[in-house]
Order: sequence, then C-alpha cells, then structure tokens
Amino acid sequence: MPDLRPRPDAVPTARPAGRLGIGEVVAALEAEFPGVTASKVRFLEDRGLVLPERTPAGYRRFRPEDVDRLRFVLALQRDHFLPLKVIADHLAALDRGERPTGLPGTAAVPASSDAERLGRDVAGGRRSWTRAELAAESGAGEELLAELDQYSLLPVDPDGGYPSHAMDVARAAVVLAGHGLEPRHLRPLRAAADRELGLVERAVAPLQARRDAGTRPRVARSAREIAQASLRLHAALVAVGLEQWDD
Repeated sequence: MPDLRPRPDAVPTARPAGRLGIGEVVAALEAEFPGVTASKVRFLEDRGLVLPERTPAGYRRFRPEDVDRLRFVLALQRDHFLPLKVIADHLAALDRGERPTGLPGTAAVPASSDAERLGRDVAGGRRSWTRAELAAESGAGEELLAELDQYSLLPVDPDGGYPSHAMDVARAAVVLAGHGLEPRHLRPLRAAADRELGLVERAVAPLQARRDAGTRPRVARSAREIAQASLRLHAALVAVGLEQWDD
C-alpha cells in the first residue's frame, strides 16, 4: 500500500511532475463528489486530514496520494456519514502502516490495495453493478431482485446500473429472507427511510434558501450530520427493544 502520510516539510521551488493545484484537485473530484469545492478541501486541510505541499509563495501543491486521501475522506462522509474524527482515526491507522478493520463496506483491506481502491471499495465509492453482477455478488438471485424492484427497495443509477447501496440492500435482503422476511414485509422500512429523509429536508430547508456560494456544501454537510444522528437514534431505539431477548 502506498504511503498516504502527508509531508508538510516538502516545499518545492516549482510545480513538480504530478502535482496539482487546488482547482485541479476539485476538477478531478467533482464528477464523483459534485459538492466538493476549494473551500471544502481547505477545510479538510485545516482539520489535518490532508497536508499538501506548499510553494515558497504559499500555493498548495497536491500529490496523487493527497488526491486519493481526499477521495477516501469524501467517500466515507458521503456514503457512510462518518464524522471527521472517526475518519481521522482510520487515516491515522493507515499512516501507521496498519490494515484498517471495521470500515464500512468490507471486513478488511487487502494488503495490495492502493489508496484509490481503498477509497472506492472500502468506503463504498461509486461502483456501478450490472444486474447479473448484483445477483451473483449478493447471492440474491433474480427472483429476489425482482421482488425488491417491485416494492421500490432497490436503488438504480440513471444509466440503469446499480450503485453500491443496491449491493447493501440485496445482501441484507438475502439475510432477512433466510429468516422468513420477504421484500413485501420490508415496505415499512422503505416508508421509515422516506420519513427520515423528510425530516432531513425540513431541517435543512432554511439553510437551502440562502443563495451564497457556500450554501450547497453546507447543506450537504448538515444533511449528512442530521441523517447520521437519526440513524444512531433509530439503532438505539431498536437496541432497547432487543434487550427483552438478552440473557
């Protein structure tokens, strides 16, 4: 695995090969992360999550490893609502040369993974699956996928592929089907998710009404923080109910 550690002591006199300015970094990331801005990158730098090189004039110069590091951070924020402190802990483990465990999306990071694969596979990324791949990888089979489609439980990309969250849905459906819970029984979960999203939309509406340049990233950040808190509350309430079966 390449060294992801930032090198704050490196100060080039001219732009070395492969170094990017902050605008070029944003351009490289915005297709996958539409809300990313130069302000967002500077904010992550202020939090110590990435430390680009600096020219004598103070301009930031990002190595390919820095861009991969940003991709990893942004994917964990976007797809799994992880707070920056938790993401920083994962990065610190990587910086120590450890193989992180307990990250969303997979049980462990293969030793041969590079930073880009880490950001894509471990953090969920934006991989698109075909129908056949989804059925094979999840173990759901076409019949179960068709039932998930029928009850609007399976997310689909605009191009007709299936995003990483579709894999999560399919795998969860396989486990639930093993306990006798078919997709038709899962409609209340779909309705609950829609209600939670409604709460998020209501909470960010005042902020969304603003028209300044920084509104969109602030709305996205607030929405994910609210969603994360809602999911934690939901999990805690379910955990309380499960205590009746504890020994």
